[in-house]
Amino acid sequence: MFITGTLKKDRRTKNLARRLKRGDIALLAHADLDFVAAESLLNTGIAAVINSQPTLTGQFPSSGALLLLRQNIPIVDLVEAEAFDELVDGKVVTIDLEKGIVQQDGKVFVVKVLTEREVKRRLKESEQKLSEVLESFVKNTLTYLSHEGKKLLSSSITLPPIKTKISGHHALIVVRGHRYREDLLTIRSYIRDRKPVLIGVDGGADALLELGYKPNIIIGDMDSVSERALQCGAELIVHAYLDGHAPGMERVRKLGLNAHVFPVIGTSEDAAILLAYEAGAELIVAVGTHWSLVEFLEKGRQGMASTFLTRLKVGHKLIDAKGVSELYTSAIKWWHIFLLTIVGAAIGAWLIHLSPTLQTYLRPLWLWLWTSLEHLLR
Repeated sequence: MFITGTLKKDRRTKNLARRLKRGDIALLAHADLDFVAAESLLNTGIAAVINSQPTLTGQFPSSGALLLLRQNIPIVDLVEAEAFDELVDGKVVTIDLEKGIVQQDGKVFVVKVLTEREVKRRLKESEQKLSEVLESFVKNTLTYLSHEGKKLLSSSITLPPIKTKISGHHALIVVRGHRYREDLLTIRSYIRDRKPVLIGVDGGADALLELGYKPNIIIGDMDSVSERALQCGAELIVHAYLDGHAPGMERVRKLGLNAHVFPVIGTSEDAAILLAYEAGAELIVAVGTHWSLVEFLEKGRQGMASTFLTRLKVGHKLIDAKGVSELYTSAIKWWHIFLLTIVGAAIGAWLIHLSPTLQTYLRPLWLWLWTSLEHLLR
């Protein structure tokens, strides 16, 4: 089987996803492809994925490869990682899945073709190793807590001078995590009725825009949010280190935009939760946040001290809506509606048959419909 398409490459998958178009072939450098990254690739309509890094290292069960394969998107791993530099961006490339090779401009690169069966087997093996990973993860978390925990709990937080009023309102924080789109769709009635302050954490702002919501605030490192989102009119807050250094500010300034700086320990989603809490939010609803061991490992984090302490601090006001779409799904299917329509029509016909009065009133309507139909067929 041959797959041919224009090659697009980038060592950062989040940047590559913005450039991909339907039918392209994506070249990644993404070890342990995670679910969210795979979903962003899938939504572009790509034809295949080439990875210069092991798509599955076996260190932990990352589900991105399985998502793509189940949607019939082939994945091949380059045998030599250096081939990433040799393959030319923007040129046509051909993948021969049977021979396990990639060709471009006469050059041939050997690849390993991933199959769904193999991926399932390797995921099962990595799940059995999780206990060893968990032990190391807990040690790292406790070590960080013992050294930095006091700073996290005792350090005063100076809020940026934002114009958006959060005090007394609900705050909805959207992170680009597992099933965040489905969860947002599930809580649409909540958003419509309560009108919470909408806070997008980096790419979470794009998720809000995709569903027709304009974020009030965008906070994060500004590395995975689109220019469209940054220019939508939301207040921008760049998550910074405690010393005030904010790498994300450079991108904001290049776009001619202004932003506040928010120096706080932890991840950007921790910063968003702390912002809403310290600003006096009545309730904080979080969608797509990272909490499980696998999610932290997929993000390259070997501990979760800041996230643990943040949730410990704001827990009485925080509702995590992650996975709510899996908890609640409508039991009504399309065939239920079809069956109900058929039954209703049958009951209606039966009542007309039994009632001479209804027949008298409906006979002129029937004659009119029949005449109209004959006129249309002529």
